[in-house]
Amino acid sequence: MTLLNGARTPHPLRAEWLRGFAPWAGAAVPLTLGGMLWATADRWQGGWSETAVRSHTGMLIVLPLAAAAGCWQGGRERRRGTEELWATTVRPPLARLLAAALPGALYTAAGYLVTVALALLATWPYAYGDRPHPELLPGDAVAVAAGALAGHVLGRIVPTRLAAPLLAMAGYLGLGIVAAGGPEYARPLSPAALARPGELPVWWQPWAMAVWTGGLAVAAVLAYAARRRVTALLPLAAAVAAGTLLAQTGDGLWRTDPLTSRQVCDTSTVPAVCVNARYTGMLPQVSAALSGVTDRLEGVRNLPARWADRDGAPRGDEARLPGLTPLGWSTVRGRLTDRRQFAWEAVAALSGRGDCPEDAGAAVTARVLVADDAVESYLAPDESREDAAVPGGDTAEDRRRRAARTRLARMGEHERREWLSAYFAARSGCDAKEVPAL
Repeated sequence: MTLLNGARTPHPLRAEWLRGFAPWAGAAVPLTLGGMLWATADRWQGGWSETAVRSHTGMLIVLPLAAAAGCWQGGRERRRGTEELWATTVRPPLARLLAAALPGALYTAAGYLVTVALALLATWPYAYGDRPHPELLPGDAVAVAAGALAGHVLGRIVPTRLAAPLLAMAGYLGLGIVAAGGPEYARPLSPAALARPGELPVWWQPWAMAVWTGGLAVAAVLAYAARRRVTALLPLAAAVAAGTLLAQTGDGLWRTDPLTSRQVCDTSTVPAVCVNARYTGMLPQVSAALSGVTDRLEGVRNLPARWADRDGAPRGDEARLPGLTPLGWSTVRGRLTDRRQFAWEAVAALSGRGDCPEDAGAAVTARVLVADDAVESYLAPDESREDAAVPGGDTAEDRRRRAARTRLARMGEHERREWLSAYFAARSGCDAKEVPAL
């Protein structure tokens, strides 16, 4: 619109988009979700799947926050005492509602998307395999916007200032209960349903979730403000259809990432060193951490074929690689936190691979435990571990262990290889009685 002097008047919606409550609501999302992500960065920064899961987990906070922001905005006219004044305008009720509700819905959804994008950028320098996983973003963004719209309608209906904080608390508790172990039929319907690293949604799940949450919000808006409220039945029917599909599919909404079952190996050593394909770039670092062990095992027979990084029990010819996951423990931002500890755990896995029957443990004697300790000390020496004080002082058992370590270290190369070969043959055969003495 142009005045007589040529100046343009601002659009009536400009204030809602630029100077209203909506920009503040949008800014609250990065501050809240970003703070949570920053506090737990060690647990996701460096893994694409972990980043996606942690960002999606933030829906437990973002969705109630968006709904509460919409609810507060919805009660604005009542707090100002301008409801009757707005009712006299020529603009229809639906247009007035959308003019006030849409900015908040879009700002909160945009705030969520911006925060996730920043999290992906923070992961990129430290990711050593896999790829970004944006599959859940369409469903999450629509759910945030839908929560703000539905909250806005509730704010217009409920005549109390406490509606917004109560809605936020109820939403957080409800989503948390469903995510932590609520009814099985409700989990697939929750936009904040928890996922695990290494899992991916089926291709249509985010879009069905968007129809489910968006349809319910649009139905609420039309039922409240449309001239023909019967039109609310169309988005409601779409939401019911999408919700039925989600509920009936249940656990089938998630599938295992094919990379999780793949191994990438360094076969230049014996045993070979394998890591999960999701962390391919960490293989040189892991091989370097175990290089001291594999150098000392050169020429030794009866070893497992490889250290494997896979879920479940290791196979018969494998030893379990110390866990690179969950992130935040042995691995932080793509780096091993303690290489000596990692090597020691790898050596311990060589002698006790967990594939022996339970009754085999009955034959483990003090002599076997002394041999295990000597092998671990020789293959993965750690002065801090060996010099640690033992409660009760220097016992006879301590002296036997130190003597065994010394004898193994002072053996000739050929003699030590033969002894280690016999030791690993006995341990891999689950025959503790055949473990050679020291």
